Amino acid sequence: MAGVWEFPGGKVVEGELPETALVRELYEELGIDITESCLAPLTFASHVYDDFHLLMPLYVCRVWTGEVTPREGQQLKWVRPVRLGDYEMPPADVPLVAMLRDLL
Repeated sequence: MAGVWEFPGGKVVEGELPETALVRELYEELGIDITESCLAPLTFASHVYDDFHLLMPLYVCRVWTGEVTPREGQQLKWVRPVRLGDYEMPPADVPLVAMLRDLL
């Protein structure tokens, strides 16, 4: 979904746990190292697209090492939770904004 703002993370490869996938994806996408023990599950999104059903877990991570750096040509922006709704996001991500706003 090029051109919209997304939460970091991505596809889980076969045999991979969601937490392991997130650790891998955060390193690949943002250049930061986290451990699974630093992830706290918060909620999930369930969304039906035309050609697949997405079940996406949302984790909170407040501890990492490294400098957050865009490694895949994407733009990055630190945004206050109350401003997340100002950004166009994939439909599956939209319900997660309220959860983050309420938590943070």
